[in-house]
Amino acid sequence: MKINKLTNQMQFSVGLSIGLAAFLVLFLGACNKKEEQQARKGGNRPQAFRIQTTSLQRITIQRQVDLAGTLISPDQARVSSEVAGVVQQVLVELGQKVAVGQALVRLDPRELELALRRAESLLRQTEAQLGMDGRKVKEPPPEDQIASIRTAIANRDDARAQLARAKRLRSQNLLSQADLDTSETRVKVTEAAYQAALENIQSLKASLQERSSALELAQKKLNDAVIRAPVSGSVSERLVQPGEFIRENTPVIAVVQMNPLKLRTAVQERHASLIRAGLDVQFRVESFPDEILRGKVAYVSPAVDQATRTFAVEVLVDNRDERLKPGFFAKGIIMTRRDEGVLAAPEEAISTLAGMSNVFVIENNKVRQQPVALGARDGKYTEILSGLKGNELVAASNLSQLATGMQVDIAQLGDRSSPKAGPADDQGARGEQGGRP
Repeated sequence: MKINKLTNQMQFSVGLSIGLAAFLVLFLGACNKKEEQQARKGGNRPQAFRIQTTSLQRITIQRQVDLAGTLISPDQARVSSEVAGVVQQVLVELGQKVAVGQALVRLDPRELELALRRAESLLRQTEAQLGMDGRKVKEPPPEDQIASIRTAIANRDDARAQLARAKRLRSQNLLSQADLDTSETRVKVTEAAYQAALENIQSLKASLQERSSALELAQKKLNDAVIRAPVSGSVSERLVQPGEFIRENTPVIAVVQMNPLKLRTAVQERHASLIRAGLDVQFRVESFPDEILRGKVAYVSPAVDQATRTFAVEVLVDNRDERLKPGFFAKGIIMTRRDEGVLAAPEEAISTLAGMSNVFVIENNKVRQQPVALGARDGKYTEILSGLKGNELVAASNLSQLATGMQVDIAQLGDRSSPKAGPADDQGARGEQGGRP
C-alpha cells in the first residue's frame, strides 16, 4: 500500500510540472504576438539623425600659383684690382653702405708713378722727332712741314736741277758723259732719301700713337691704384688686408645692391599661360613670419628647363628699409586672375577620406552621397569643379554618420543649437525641412 501511494504522488508532481510549462509557453507567445501587433500599429519606429544643411554658393576666387625661391641682389659685384701692388689702405668695413665711385681700397702707387713717367718721356721723344710741342699741339704737323722731309725735298729738287743743266751741257758737248751719269745717279739717291724720310715720318706717327696710348694706360693704372665701387650698395665681403700683395684681377671687396631686391623662383610649365610681367606677388620669409611681403613679377624666362620642366621668374621687391637680405628663402603666391561666380561649398559640408571628396545631398529627407572634384580654397569655401549643379541642398553636420539612403530630419534653418550627432527623439523627428540657409 505504501508503494502505491508513493507512485501516485510522483505521477501527480510530474503532471503538475508539465502543465505549468505549457502555460508559460502559451503566455509568452501571447505577449510576443501583442508586441508585434503594437509595432505594426507604429508604436516603435526607427530613429533618424537630425542634421543641419547648407546650400552651395557662388563666390569670387582669386587664382594663384605657389612659389618658393630666394632673394638675390640685382647688382652684386666682387670688385677686383686691375693692377698688381701692395695694399696700402682698406677704406670700408663689412656692412658699410657705399656709393658709385667711392674709394674702397688704395694700393701703393710708387711703381705705377715711375711707369707713368717713363711712358711720358718716350712720348715726348717721339713728339720732338716730329717737331711737335706735345703740351700745346696734340696732332703731328703736315709732312711738308717736318724738317727731315723738307731737307729730303730740297736735296731732291737740287739734284733734279743739276741733272737738267748737265743734260744741256752734254748736248753742247760741254760736259762729259761721266759727269752726266753722276748727275743722274744723284737724282736717284735724293729721291730714295726723300722716300725714306716719308717712311720714317709715318713710322714716327705710328710710334706717337702707340706711346700716347702707353701713356694713357700708365695713367689709368695709376688711377686704378685706388679701387672704387662700380655699383652702390653695401659691403658684403672684405677680402684683403693692408700690407698684402695682390696680383691683377684679385677680388678685394664684394658689394651688393640692397634696393630693390629680386625674388628668383621657378614655375611649373603648366602655368606658362598665366604668368606675365606686372602680376602681384605675396610672400613670407622666416625672419618676419607674421608679415606678408609684396612684390611684382618683373621678368619671365621665354624658355623652359627641360630637366625640371620649369621656367624662371624674377620678382622685384621694394627693400627701402633694407630689412630683407640677399639669400633669404621665401614662400608665397603669384596672384594670376579673379574668377566670378565660382561654385563653392563650405568646408563643413565636404567629407574627404583616402583622397576622395564627397558631399551628402539631401533629397526628400534622404541622403545621397555624391563624389565631387575640389578646386581652389577661399576662406571657409572650397571650389567645386564637378559633381554638383549648384542648386542642391547638402548636409553640414554628422557627415561621418551619414550614408546613401539614410532617413534624416533637418534642423530648422539657422538652428545652431540643435544637436549635431546622435538620433533625435520623437518630437525632434518632426522638425521642419528648411530651405537654403
